[in-house]
Amino acid sequence: MTNFYLGVDVGGSKTHAAIANAHGELIALASGGAGNPDNVGYDGMTRVLDQVIGEALAQARLTRQQLSGAGFGIAGYDWPDDRRMLWEAIFPLKLDAPVQLVNDTVLGILAGTSEGWGVAVVSGTGCNAWGWSRDRSRMGRVTGGGVGMGEFAGASELIFKAQHAIAYAWTLRGPQTALVPLFVDYCGARNLDDLLSGLMQGDYQLDAAAAPLVFQAAREGDAVALDLIRWAGRELGELAKAVVRQLGIAEERLEVVLIGSMFKGSPLLTESLRATLHELAPGASPVRLEAPPVTGALLLAMESAHYAPTPAVRQQLIRTTSSGVRASA
Repeated sequence: MTNFYLGVDVGGSKTHAAIANAHGELIALASGGAGNPDNVGYDGMTRVLDQVIGEALAQARLTRQQLSGAGFGIAGYDWPDDRRMLWEAIFPLKLDAPVQLVNDTVLGILAGTSEGWGVAVVSGTGCNAWGWSRDRSRMGRVTGGGVGMGEFAGASELIFKAQHAIAYAWTLRGPQTALVPLFVDYCGARNLDDLLSGLMQGDYQLDAAAAPLVFQAAREGDAVALDLIRWAGRELGELAKAVVRQLGIAEERLEVVLIGSMFKGSPLLTESLRATLHELAPGASPVRLEAPPVTGALLLAMESAHYAPTPAVRQQLIRTTSSGVRASA
């Protein structure tokens, strides 16, 4: 009998549900809206999961009772106290198979490392970092609280600092920067005076979507933008170092998986992260996550059923899920 595994990546903007067989072949992929309970509530999470899992099962022509294992990576699953409410949100789905739940950052460790352990650092709209020890007996993490908890740097935090830079340019507290005309144009302001006034009064807004402008200015050699990217890399490196300390793995040769759109902006971000990380863990190797996160959810589902895929099956799973996600984009 062929076993089938359900993997679900529950995100803040999109949710993916995938089904694969024991050979690592993707047989169904469905997508839906945000499932993060912080955004949609637990009832909203249940509705999204029911929809995407139902679509995936329909594509695969399977019933819920035919699943051998299920793995969920959930954005917003940050604290042990969240677990009870998450289980209550998943219970109505009537999955008979063994189920495992992790924070969605952990999916990057499963899908992006060669042995399923190490550290993952996220830098997208926000930032996060989690880690697993080699024997999986210990998990490390940061709070995921962003600016309020002193954790940087996703695109939101990069723009937070960039906004400081243009204010400093206006007050002459800091140097002039090419970010000024870029942000003036982005907001449709008349000039820097109008931009700053509008930002303070709420007429204009600089948010994470403006982050590519920082990378653009850096490519053109703007010193302020280059310093901002180096700062972001150092901050992300500090998140990784915090997790490494918690796990006590500074002397090991470990992989640090880099996840999120910010790492596409400039190699300088990764270089700065690597230099900071090597201050504590000289054997650490940053690697970009190439597989979609839902691959990690499928691997988690296999683990929940006590199935250990061979390296060949794992590579087949990465290939087929990557192709499936690209085709559905």
